[in-house]
Amino acid sequence: MNLRLYDAHNHLQDERFGGRQPELLEACARAGVQRLVVNGACEEDWPQVLALAKQFPQILPSLGYHPWFVHERTPGWQRNLAQALDQMPAAVGEIGLDRWKPDLAYEGQEEVFIAQLRLAAERDLPASIHCLQAWGRMREILETEPRPRRGFLLHSYGGPKEMVKSFVDLGAYFSLPGFYAHERKTRQRETFKHVPPDRLLLETDAPDQLLPEGQAESWRPHVLSLADPTTGKPLNHPANLPAVYRFAAELLAEPLEALSTRVERNFQRLFGGL
Repeated sequence: MNLRLYDAHNHLQDERFGGRQPELLEACARAGVQRLVVNGACEEDWPQVLALAKQFPQILPSLGYHPWFVHERTPGWQRNLAQALDQMPAAVGEIGLDRWKPDLAYEGQEEVFIAQLRLAAERDLPASIHCLQAWGRMREILETEPRPRRGFLLHSYGGPKEMVKSFVDLGAYFSLPGFYAHERKTRQRETFKHVPPDRLLLETDAPDQLLPEGQAESWRPHVLSLADPTTGKPLNHPANLPAVYRFAAELLAEPLEALSTRVERNFQRLFGGL
């Protein structure tokens, strides 16, 4: 079965890949991956994301300040982001709010998030949004601030299922990671059963959010192993996207081919033209 697969969110520029990006992208191509949205997290890695996208046409760059790194921003960060987005078609992200990470200051997060959301709306670029333990405030901001007409992505959505409809009404898409196949992620799996069919996307979030080991589901043989060459710690291979698709098809009780066709349409609706 030749499937056309789309990764809505990953970090292929991550230094933990140890310069093996060409090799990893060859594996993605063999697996049927058509496009990958590669997300920058700070000013330091935006040039790396752009360089990869210029070298490999299957990469769609996405540039933004992740809430974990907003304290590192320079006084000219907004100008630098606008100039980076001018270099080639790109999305805005990963941006967002985080009240979960230990010892992470919340101060400044909203200011930086709102500025980037406004930029995405001004240019009508899709925004890839990270949110942890700030769902109520996230919805308030999205309700009151300009939003991209084409919509935005709630990456690895982990909010309540009761909020899905209100986010859909604001233009949200929701990306399901393979990490939610872990047994303890029961609530998140149930939530994705409430995501409208035309708003579902899939992601690896490589090199993070590894799929579980030792399970007998049909997607297990499609999981590739990868390790950080420096530390030996396991990494999520970007070519694990076929396993994510198979996990999603089982979760939603949908034929794999039909799911892939639907996800392709959704991806093109949000990211098409970039």
